Amino acid sequence: MSARPDLARRLLAELLGSALLAAVVVGSGIAAQRLSPDDTGLQLLENAAATATGLFAIILMFGPVSGAHFNPVVSLVDAAFGGLPFRDALAYVPAQVVGCIGGAVLANGMFAEAAISISTTHRATGAHLLAEVVATAGLLLVIFSLARTGRGATAPAAVGAYIGAAYFFTSSTSFANPAISIGRMFSDTFAGIAPASVPAYVAAQLVGGAGAILLIRALHPDVTPAEAADVVVPHDGRPQTAPSSTSGGLVS
Repeated sequence: MSARPDLARRLLAELLGSALLAAVVVGSGIAAQRLSPDDTGLQLLENAAATATGLFAIILMFGPVSGAHFNPVVSLVDAAFGGLPFRDALAYVPAQVVGCIGGAVLANGMFAEAAISISTTHRATGAHLLAEVVATAGLLLVIFSLARTGRGATAPAAVGAYIGAAYFFTSSTSFANPAISIGRMFSDTFAGIAPASVPAYVAAQLVGGAGAILLIRALHPDVTPAEAADVVVPHDGRPQTAPSSTSGGLVS
């Protein structure tokens, strides 16, 4: 295995990728609100489509450097499986949070909104929190199943598709990410979340992450640190290629 890029480069990739992710989520939410002011369903569809396709592109951009986690739960679960040193995971988290805050502020600015406007949208109901547990666990199952079966090259599309679908099949619209939950506090727009709702969301996401560890160990009991190191996509200098018909999904 080739050497993983140095930590400073990986942190920069996580910060920039998280910032772009938040800018896509918040910016497309603002645009949707303005383009379709009288149709909430259409607003959500526009927001979901932009997020899914934007996430696909962002993973392709930064995945080869850091793995394209952009999510503290992904980094911590990766560390739990030995794919990332815990000290690196703990360094990823502030980069992801700062990036998401910066991306929300950037999105506000691009649409001539106040740079920082604290959201007043309360979201933390019991149904929403259950949805966050499900959304987060499902995201991790997608990511680790692909890594375990040598299909990391498909992760950008699969992760984007899952998040796009989860906008609609979860009542919370699938935040599934503590960093983006914190970042979205800073925009009182379509994609925002009130600060009072964020602690419960983060707790639900961590519960989803813990549940995912149990499910992954049950489904793939022999996940190795080398396989976990390929989460979300391989990022150790190796070229990414689609799995062949004799290896990919047939690995057990």
